[in-house]
Amino acid sequence: MTGTGVDLPVARVLLDTPVPHLDRPFDYLVPPELDVAAGVGTRVTVRFGGQEMHGWVWERSRTTTHPGRLTALRRVVSDLPVLPEATRRLVDAVAVRAAGTRSDVIRLAVPARHATTERSERGKAEPEPPTWTAPEADAQGWGAYEGGAGLLTALAGGGAPRAAWSVLPEREGLVRGWVALVAEAAAASLASGRGVLVIVATTDQAEAVAAALAAELDGEPVVTLAAEHGPARRYRAFLRLLLGHTRVAVGTRAAAFAPVRDLGLMVLWDDGDDRLDERHAPYVHARTVLALRSGLEGAGLLLAAHSRSVEAQSYVEAGWAGDLRAPRALVRRALPRVEVPGEIELGAEGASGRARIPSLAHRAVREALADGPVLVQVPRGGYAPVVACARCRTAARCPSCAGPLSMDREGRVTCRWCGRLLGAFACASCGNHALRMVSVGSARTAEELGRAFPGVPVVVSGARESHGIIDEVDDAPRLVVATPGAEPTALGGYRAALLLDGAALSARPDLGAVGEAMRRWSNAVVLVQPGARVILLGGAEPTAAQALVRWDQPGLARRELAERAELHLPPAWRTARLDGPRRAVDAVLAEAAAAGYEVLGPVEAPPARGQTARAGEVRGLVRAPVSRGRELAALLRVRSRERSARREEPLRVELDPTVLW
Repeated sequence: MTGTGVDLPVARVLLDTPVPHLDRPFDYLVPPELDVAAGVGTRVTVRFGGQEMHGWVWERSRTTTHPGRLTALRRVVSDLPVLPEATRRLVDAVAVRAAGTRSDVIRLAVPARHATTERSERGKAEPEPPTWTAPEADAQGWGAYEGGAGLLTALAGGGAPRAAWSVLPEREGLVRGWVALVAEAAAASLASGRGVLVIVATTDQAEAVAAALAAELDGEPVVTLAAEHGPARRYRAFLRLLLGHTRVAVGTRAAAFAPVRDLGLMVLWDDGDDRLDERHAPYVHARTVLALRSGLEGAGLLLAAHSRSVEAQSYVEAGWAGDLRAPRALVRRALPRVEVPGEIELGAEGASGRARIPSLAHRAVREALADGPVLVQVPRGGYAPVVACARCRTAARCPSCAGPLSMDREGRVTCRWCGRLLGAFACASCGNHALRMVSVGSARTAEELGRAFPGVPVVVSGARESHGIIDEVDDAPRLVVATPGAEPTALGGYRAALLLDGAALSARPDLGAVGEAMRRWSNAVVLVQPGARVILLGGAEPTAAQALVRWDQPGLARRELAERAELHLPPAWRTARLDGPRRAVDAVLAEAAAAGYEVLGPVEAPPARGQTARAGEVRGLVRAPVSRGRELAALLRVRSRERSARREEPLRVELDPTVLW
């Protein structure tokens, strides 16, 4: 960077603080000795309010509106511009949409500086990138999907295609897996001189996908960007992208901001996974970040999954993204046969038809075990994850944090939120001391199956198990009991699968329960051999069950979207959830109602997980048509700043939350 002290002596600095009313640039004088180092996007320290604070140079200017004498910058932490223009624009867009502060967004976008790593990476010469030729779509690759060949052509030509991609499982001789196809799409983007970004839910997934992409893109460096990797490794990956040493990145949700140069393609795998949703301010989903980035940077976007989220379908219905899926004939050849026994079939089984695992399921499992492993998906882990009073059937709650209680096979009762071990239980409603199991977890299911199939090995996979999640099993006959998301892959595929307790997933009174159930079922179904049997049991929601039988996840998402439009729920409508003191929530709700928005509440706010309810804390909702979404976000952002400036207790504002009440 050349000197700019004469022409641009003013640095507009964004402070590193989450305080809403300080979310604006402040003008500082750039001393001549810092002129070259204090470039736009660099980290600096300044004097503010009598103390030294960190910040970022948001822009340089010739003039200032500050009426007095400008304070000079104290120090440039590093002359490396960690906030390039594309990132600053994205930070602005995310903060506006989420009614948040830019410093909260930057916390996600820019990892903490690691000086030693920075010195070593900046000393390396920028490598010459390999030259790529755009691949051709063949019958087992993108040619297997309607519109897949056009997507490759658009990427290779510098276009920005966007699509919701219904992915088939890998089948030898029929269709390649999703990572191999992403590698082909990445090669097309690289052939146009542009970079690639792939986002997944977990660090383990990111490392596996990065390794697979590196193998497919032989000669093209691939970096993994994940918070779990620690400061040095994460900052090294960030710098390699920022400095242009690497053009392909794979990461977890915060990597949606990764500074990939000349971005051409973004892929989000399984966008319905709630681990892609940021738990802290600004409470933004990786899907939202990538959608905004696609528009700002002109990059292609693939929302890829075996299922289809309502949010992804909303992009399709709006015409913003295409619908990328395989022909029905190929779908039937690639997938197992899903069955949902009805009342007639279960009634024909006699008394066993009313059992949690009826005799028809036992026969299917026994037949499949003759050839190899069988998968049993159980919605909940543990032994008895939900218990209630044996006398009045009131749900058992922890006396400390009001969390749900669970019981292990030794009869010990613990809280699922705070982990407290209860010495004795006393029902808050009737005083009874006895408990009964309301639901059966994976450990108890494995115990029951072990008795039903003596001599057959039973393996349990789940985060709550002492051995954790199992990655894969061989093709030997065995029963594999797993919670959703913890299903191991089986060599050659499972020979059959049981999906138990369907109502526990699909009939919950939560926004998106049906879509989440479909996502978890679909991810289990694709692990089963083509033509094998998958039996869904337990009173699953009928619409979702039939969509699974037809393998029509987009159809279910379309139906869910239409219902949400009728009920004025996201993503069909923008919805803001407000948590805070009653007086503050009441004031914002009244103003929103006067402005023509729909308001609901306030009601007493439920306690946060592992915490007791705060006295006087309430929750309210404000709803607006999508056309007024930016206006609603702006209103809430202004009110947050005003409350902050008056030093009033802040409101917690979350736009388009997955949990409304």
